[in-house]
Amino acid sequence: MTLLHDQTAPVADVTPDERAQRLTDAGTAWNERIAVDATNADLTYKVVGRGVGSVATEVRAGKHRFLVDEPGALAGDDAAASPVEYALGALVSCQVVVFRLYAQSLGLTIDEIEITAEGDLNVQKLFGIDESGRAGFHDVRLKVDITGPNSADEYANLRKVVDEHCPVLDLFSNPVPTSSTLV
Repeated sequence: MTLLHDQTAPVADVTPDERAQRLTDAGTAWNERIAVDATNADLTYKVVGRGVGSVATEVRAGKHRFLVDEPGALAGDDAAASPVEYALGALVSCQVVVFRLYAQSLGLTIDEIEITAEGDLNVQKLFGIDESGRAGFHDVRLKVDITGPNSADEYANLRKVVDEHCPVLDLFSNPVPTSSTLV
């Protein structure tokens, strides 16, 4: 991710015990909030983007700011990752979170996790050459590399649980009602 003004917050290096406690605490807190009022489970996220440069976008998400651009072949300055790369990054990062969450819940150990996402996209619709295809990815592949002491079957079951509960995988897998207003 290309951050604007090089303001990066360091990611804490945590021990497995600290991670386990944070995951347990978060799960407990959310269960308690939702038990009090089920509408506490409803969240709304807001992100604002402003066009800069040739085709780049400065994005604000809460207190975070980052840049999205395109490579030169797509009219960009290649100053940052592209929108579709960020989409794959969102998928990978959501998978990592959900793998850790459900590994903790199921009593499994993840020593290391690395997820690779590849997506195939045909630009003919983007450029108005052929309107019959999709504008977005027509195929996305995830490769999950986990190391830890549990069996291959336990990690395979974990992958199934993660795929059922990952919000960003759900976005990729199912149509989402989306509206747009020109102001």
